[in-house]
Amino acid sequence: MILAGDVGGTKTILALFDVQAGKPVRIVQEKFSSKDHAGLEAIITEFRARHKEQVTGSCFGVAGPVVKGTVKTPNLPWLIETSTLAKDLGTDRIWLLNDLEATAYGVLTLDDHDLCVLNSGVPSNHDNLGLIAAGTGLGESIIYWDGKRYQALASEGGHADFAPRSSLEIALLSYLIERFGHVSYERVVSGPGLLNIYHFLKDRGYGEEPSWLGARLAADDPSAAISETALAQEAEICVQALDMFVAVYGAEAGNLALRGKTLGGVYIGGGIAPKIISKLKDGSFMAAFADKGRYRDFLRSIPVRVVLNEEAGLLGAAAYAARQSSSAGSEST
Repeated sequence: MILAGDVGGTKTILALFDVQAGKPVRIVQEKFSSKDHAGLEAIITEFRARHKEQVTGSCFGVAGPVVKGTVKTPNLPWLIETSTLAKDLGTDRIWLLNDLEATAYGVLTLDDHDLCVLNSGVPSNHDNLGLIAAGTGLGESIIYWDGKRYQALASEGGHADFAPRSSLEIALLSYLIERFGHVSYERVVSGPGLLNIYHFLKDRGYGEEPSWLGARLAADDPSAAISETALAQEAEICVQALDMFVAVYGAEAGNLALRGKTLGGVYIGGGIAPKIISKLKDGSFMAAFADKGRYRDFLRSIPVRVVLNEEAGLLGAAAYAARQSSSAGSEST
């Protein structure tokens, strides 16, 4: 029995999986508000109070850098350690993965109906794959073939320096430097990043905020409200913000494809992409993705797909634990 988790800044999902013929089969699953709990241990305790099955291995995909079995989450005041989790769960077979690392393993298990094709490209077997995912933060991973199967590389690429590509994006960078000092891609390509773009357009006079919109942003999740308003074409400033967001998202996805030489394809994950799928399909994302000068044709040859299954991270954590558990002599990492 495997306990797997997808630990994010907004929500945490835990599930029990039974391993059958080397593959995890989900038994039970629950979702928790991350910010309403003091740490992952508290969530596990609450979950285990209702589900007392003996756990023989656990894996958690966590939004943050994992170093020697420890992760300090950047979007939550949590410190997660395998040593502490081992005491709570009664097993030392515990693995912590970066959330995009876990999602990468999950992507490898998905079917065609879990994906939306943005660019067919020219599929290439066993070449590198890329994964980029915007949600509460921005994560990135490269997936490589080791000769027998695919392996995912952990990355904190979402925190690399934001590189503007136009005069408007240069103005955005200047605005964000004043607010944050260092400006990463995550400050632009994420839920909070979309709100940052909106505030920039409003504060610098590139767009006007209707009074009704200000009230909605105060009452609802502002990032979700901006994207929903943009898709409905109800306020020009929101349309501008989403246009800018998608252009930067596509450009950074193209950067990842170049850095990883991901001829096998690039996957667009995270919670935002499925919600703005109509915008991603209008061509602006792929135009920015391929806008790399002499490497334009190279980028156009790469398949690009949106991950529609929002549980890819959870499935990946379970798949990784099953993989490790079936490997003789494997050790916790």
